[in-house]
This record gives sequence, C-alpha cells and structure tokens, in this order.
Amino acid sequence: MDEKFKKVAIENSDSIVKMWMGEIHSLKDGNYTSSISDELFESTNREFVNVIFTSIKNAGSPKSVESFSEKIINLGWPLSYIIDGLQVFRRVTVDYILSQSEQVDSAFISSVLRSVDTWVEPLIRQLVNEYSGSWENTVSLQRVALQELSAPLIPVMESITIMPLIGTIDTERAKLIMENLLDGVIKHNSEVVLIDITGVPVVDTMVAHHIIQAAEAVRLIGSTCILVGIRPEIAQTIVNLGIDLGKFPTKSSLKKGFRTALEITNRQVVDIESKEDNMEQMIKSLKGE
Repeated sequence: MDEKFKKVAIENSDSIVKMWMGEIHSLKDGNYTSSISDELFESTNREFVNVIFTSIKNAGSPKSVESFSEKIINLGWPLSYIIDGLQVFRRVTVDYILSQSEQVDSAFISSVLRSVDTWVEPLIRQLVNEYSGSWENTVSLQRVALQELSAPLIPVMESITIMPLIGTIDTERAKLIMENLLDGVIKHNSEVVLIDITGVPVVDTMVAHHIIQAAEAVRLIGSTCILVGIRPEIAQTIVNLGIDLGKFPTKSSLKKGFRTALEITNRQVVDIESKEDNMEQMIKSLKGE
C-alpha cells in the first residue's frame, strides 16, 4: 500500500507542489519570511520541494539535504522554516491522496497518514540533523574568528604596540588577552604596550584583576604596560573597590598614553611648524638680520 501511495504522490507531484506552494505563500506575510524578496522566497521554496521529492524517490538524499540545510543557514533563515515546510507538505499530500480515492474510511485514512509519515519523518530528522550540524560548525568558525579579533595586538611603531579592548571581559577572554599580549610583546620586540579599555563598559574587581595580571606578566618579560582609557566613572569604581593600579602608568586617553610611551622609548612629538620657525630664526641670527 505504501508504494501505491508513493506512486500517486510522485506521478502527481506537479499538483502537490502547486498546493504546497500556495499554502507556503499564505504563511509568508505572518512569519519570519515576510521581509524576504518574492524572487528569493520562490526559488528557495522550489528547491525545498525538489529536495523533498528527491528524498522520497530515492529513500533519502544526503547530499541534497546537506546542501539545502547549508543554504538556509547562509540565508539566515530559522529551523522553523524547514519544519513548517515539511508539515505543510505532509498535510497537502495526505489531502491530495484522499481526494483521488473513492474509498475514504477510517482504515484507509489511517494507512495514508502512516505511509506519508514514513516519507516525511525521516526527512525531518535528516534535515534537522544536517541543519544543526551545519549551524554548530558555522557558530564554531564564528567563535574562532571573534576570538582572533577580541584581543588584537597592533604594532603602531617600533617598540610600541597597542591592544584595544572592546566589550565585556570574562575569564576565557582574559586568558586569551594574556596569551596574545605576551606572544605579541615578544614577536614585535615591544618596549611599551598600551592596553586601551575605552570600549570596556564595566570594570569590576574581576576585570581589574585580569588587567593587573596581564600588566605584571608584561613587566616580568621586560616591557612596560600603560593602561589607557580610564574614564571618570571607571576611576571612581576602581577607587571604591580599593584596587591598586599603582604598579604601572595609567592615562585617561590613548593620546596621552602614546605620548608617555614615546617618552619611555626616548622619543617625543615635535611640532614641525615650530621647528621650521626656529630654524628660520637661527638662520636669520647667523646672517645678522
């Protein structure tokens, strides 16, 4: 009986697809797909229903299922799109098979439902598993990318590097900051490192502790750490918490910290215009003007 129903569904796939597309389009205005262009929605739906029928014909089609799951993730569509689509397919297929049959008693209806379920349920599991696996892989790659960007060490000139920090600092990120800081100081042969916390929204005891540890580690390998971006509210918080930041220099802005870094490395910022004026005056004095 199952093969008979499957044959009916496959031979009349055009009619079932038409019914399925109609119901899917009726859901568009009221759910997560409302903002999607009609062209993209149409093409994706046709690809989806082709995946369904290919799976039914071949009793599973791992490659097409995997490819479609990856596409949905790349489009940013939720898993509910797949679930809704398969539920609608189940409903319209059952309705179509029943509409083509003269015998419509409870036993026949039960056998139709059971047969359609045997096609759809494995596909649901397969699509959900592929979607979940692809999503976990995507999230893992994004996590790695974010980690690489979460604690960058930027060499701005010889012997001076800057580490700009943005966002919340937790224990895992603090460990990454420490590793990048020490590796970067050695790699770039830095004498001075500026840790910029302008973009850190909250500095509590734990955050301050991690920063102090990082600065102390930098000091132990022969470099100086300057903490910059100390806003008034952060300064007040640090004082109220009784945190001692006296072991290394602190500045309110990156500009001030950079000037200090230049002084530590025996350099300074020179006003070129003033220097030119002084040279002109010196030349004039030598000429006796």
